[in-house]
Parts: sequence; C-alpha cells; structure tokens
Amino acid sequence: MKYMLLVCGDDTADASGMAPVEPWVEEHGVRSGARLYGHRLRRPVEAVTVRVRDGEVLRTDGPFAETKEYVAGFDVVDCANLEEAVAIAAQHPVATIGAVEVRPFWDEGGADAETDIRRLDAELTAAARERDIDRTMACYAPDVEAFHFMGGEELIGIGALRKAVEGWFATLTGPLHRDVLELRVRPGEGSAFSHALVRLRGTRVGGEPLDRVVRLTTGYRDAGFGWLIAHEHISAPLESRTTKERS
Repeated sequence: MKYMLLVCGDDTADASGMAPVEPWVEEHGVRSGARLYGHRLRRPVEAVTVRVRDGEVLRTDGPFAETKEYVAGFDVVDCANLEEAVAIAAQHPVATIGAVEVRPFWDEGGADAETDIRRLDAELTAAARERDIDRTMACYAPDVEAFHFMGGEELIGIGALRKAVEGWFATLTGPLHRDVLELRVRPGEGSAFSHALVRLRGTRVGGEPLDRVVRLTTGYRDAGFGWLIAHEHISAPLESRTTKERS
C-alpha cells in the first residue's frame, strides 16, 4: 500500500545537528525500493494560497496557515502496512527536529497500475472491433503525442489523432481485430510505459484483407480518475515472417 510522508520542518528548531537526508534516500529508495519518489518544497514564504468564493478567485501570497511548522517536502513509499511506513518515517532525519506525517493513499478498490493499464488496452481492443472513434479517443489524454503508422507523421493533441484514426477507420469495412500478441507493462508512479506486439486484421473497403503486425510503444499518465495514453508510437509493421508464423 502507498503512503505519503509529509516532511514537516520547524522554524524554531536547530537543524545544525541533523543528519543528511541523502543516506535515508539511498537506503529506502535504492536498496529497499520502498521509496518511490519525493522532493523538497521551497519555503512557505514563496507559497500562493488560492480560494474561490462566489466564482471569484482569491489569491493570497503565503501559506495556508501561519505556523512555525510547515511542510518542507514529501516522499511516497510503498509498504506492506502502516507499521512499516511508520518505521521508515521514524528514520527520516527531519523527524529528529520536526515531524513526518504518515498518511495512506485513498484506496480505489485495490487495482494496481499494471492491472488498470491492461484494462485500458483491452478497452482499445474492444473499441477497435467496433471502429468506435469516440470510445477509442476516450482512452487518450487531451494533449496526447502520437506517431501514426499510416503516414508516420507526428500528431499533437487529441484533435489531430482523432482525425488520423477516423481517416484510417474509413478505409476499412466491418470489424477491426486488434490481437495483442505480447504486452509488457512497466508501471511507475504517476506515469508508466508499455511495449507491445499487435496484430491488426480486417477488410479494406476495396475487399483486400488487412493483416499486419506492428510494434507499439505507449506512455501513460495517471489522470486521477484513471490512466490515459499520453504518448503512442506505432512503428513500421513487421513483415511477413511474424504474420505467417501466427496465421
């Protein structure tokens, strides 16, 4: 389970004797792999607090609350349970002069990133079968960057991608079968990548069969409500050897 460690400094504390943070990062981020990522934050004086009241945006320079304690940084850890996360937080150097708040991420049902991404890929397959352009585009981020195999051009934004895919769907008749022959997912925190070998089968408008295998490299972004495709690169098709072997 993932936990957010909110590293809280204290303006009144003497930090001169505090141990450096780098060994803690090395131990839990490199050796054990529990720390997924994290970063320091600039001081509260550089913060901007935003409120919206009756449709008006109210901006205040400075932190949300005036206090001697402040969030100086954060770390995200993946631990078996709360006790393990607390033990890691207790080893953080700032805990000796300030505090580290340990807070679990909201449980969205237990599905991990790889499971969600494989589900998204299955949705692409189902949408392709119906050549459903709206359902297909719902899998992509609005600012997606894609390299379409039909022309090899770079497509920036959902509008450009939609136009290209609509044009490709128009060259086909009947269902488009998208057979995922191989899919390797490399999940990350907030972003992920996959590499796939995909066989596309269908019938062109003129009656000619479509049967080609392409390599697909995909970058995903966690949009908060689910994963979306932010980058897609479809390579030139692998020719007859692979297709014939799998026919």
